[in-house]
Amino acid sequence: MPITDFCVRNVVCGLRGMPVVDAAALMRHRHVGDIIVIDQVGDKRVPVGIVTDRDIVVEVVAAGLDPKSIRLGDLVVGTLSTIAESAGYAETVRLLAIKGVRRMPVVDAAGGLVGIITLDDMLHQLAAPLAALSELAGRGRRFEAVSRN
Repeated sequence: MPITDFCVRNVVCGLRGMPVVDAAALMRHRHVGDIIVIDQVGDKRVPVGIVTDRDIVVEVVAAGLDPKSIRLGDLVVGTLSTIAESAGYAETVRLLAIKGVRRMPVVDAAGGLVGIITLDDMLHQLAAPLAALSELAGRGRRFEAVSRN
């Protein structure tokens, strides 16, 4: 199954020039812990970074900086890791682990934003199958006890 079956498509985004205070207000309003920083290229949103609520607290608030004067683009560091919309579930898990990230934008072949996949999304999808597997040993013992008596 492609990762697009599991990703969130309604992604909260902001341009590099968005003031951090506005980004924080948007994150609060939308009840999310991150915002995807994008460049608008024609009608395509191209992800260039992720800013989290923790980034804002650690890099802006705790540093005593004015969140009205700091822009999202100021907080983007390093190269953003993305995953192709055609990637499978296992490949996505592997890439999240290798990159050591909890969230990753999902992009189309042209690099346009399709959605976001998070560790929470992945754990939610794994929980039910793992619970079923955990019950397997007990069911096997019960079946054995019934069939051998």
